[in-house]
Amino acid sequence: MSKTILVTGASRGIGYETALKLASENHTVIATARSQDKLQELSNTAENGKIIPVTADLTKPEDIAKIAAAVESTKGLDGLINNAGAVHRQAFMDTDIEVFKRLMDVNVYGIVRLTQALKSHLRKGSHILNISSMSGYQGSLKFGGLSAYGAAKAAVVGLSEVLSAEFAEDNIAVNCLCIGAVQTEMLENAFPGFEAPVSPQQMGSYIANFILTGHQFYNGKVLPVALNDPG
Repeated sequence: MSKTILVTGASRGIGYETALKLASENHTVIATARSQDKLQELSNTAENGKIIPVTADLTKPEDIAKIAAAVESTKGLDGLINNAGAVHRQAFMDTDIEVFKRLMDVNVYGIVRLTQALKSHLRKGSHILNISSMSGYQGSLKFGGLSAYGAAKAAVVGLSEVLSAEFAEDNIAVNCLCIGAVQTEMLENAFPGFEAPVSPQQMGSYIANFILTGHQFYNGKVLPVALNDPG
């Protein structure tokens, strides 16, 4: 049966490929990002299903309201993939506090704003999937220069676990995937020259399947999805 799924950060990389995969299986995808041109390209590329592009910045309340209006027009959500994020690589002692604030705003508060705005539109039995990183996964190999990013992604982990407990009574599952190295533009910017073992298409397919089926087996879980990481 066709589902309605919202994907943030859908203009490139993992989000783009996740949205395409869901559409290819005849689901309706509300795709959000800041780039109107790339969202339109995504919508035009989809051969099946339906992609509804919504240009929005998750740090702006007025744009959150615009996304909520788009969701309301679809009569409810079956899944929410909080994939949008930003990375910054710089030695900790050189990283200004404003960088920490910006990464928290994009990676964490964006999830908070959007989830609060869309909670009432999530159907019973729906699934919220928050995309974190191995940089925020406890006990994983860490890399210097990612203090602000790692702190933000660790916050996504903690938020996910608490929301799963709060939303259980509404029959809404919440899980978190901590993604390892994927060959995206964001990875290339942080680690120039590194070749990841996983493509955006592969990870997009995995996430598309997980949003549809993962909550049949997991709730409140933080799962590492990684083969290798930059050295």
